[in-house]
Amino acid sequence: MPAVANRGSRRRTISEINMVPFIDVMLVLLIIFMVTAPLITTGMVDLPSVGKSKQRPEHVVEVIIGADENLRLRLDGKDANERATLATIAKRVRDAQAGNATTPVVISADKAVKYEAVVNVMDKLQRAGVQRVGLSVKSGG
Repeated sequence: MPAVANRGSRRRTISEINMVPFIDVMLVLLIIFMVTAPLITTGMVDLPSVGKSKQRPEHVVEVIIGADENLRLRLDGKDANERATLATIAKRVRDAQAGNATTPVVISADKAVKYEAVVNVMDKLQRAGVQRVGLSVKSGG
């Protein structure tokens, strides 16, 4: 029931909000969050690291994806200027491997290339049975 103030002959109700229950609830929530915050574990993501090979393999097939998403093949570090398309890249790589399915294939892409193009090439090669497919990375800063 609202309080009534008597001032002379007029009666007027006093409107006020009782803040004590609100403060009690806020303090209880603060304590709950302070106790549970250290118990929450953050998700850990294990990212792959880049290692250095002791020696470069003799026979390496490199698929180069240019900034315009054109595909080229490079054999053993010598630029063969063989152009390829996504449809023919698997056959060209298998021919370059010369029957040895364990010959490593390295995909080098320009930094402006969409990640989707790199994954499409990798998927195409793996579906064709190429066993060792890797990505070329730039070392250093």
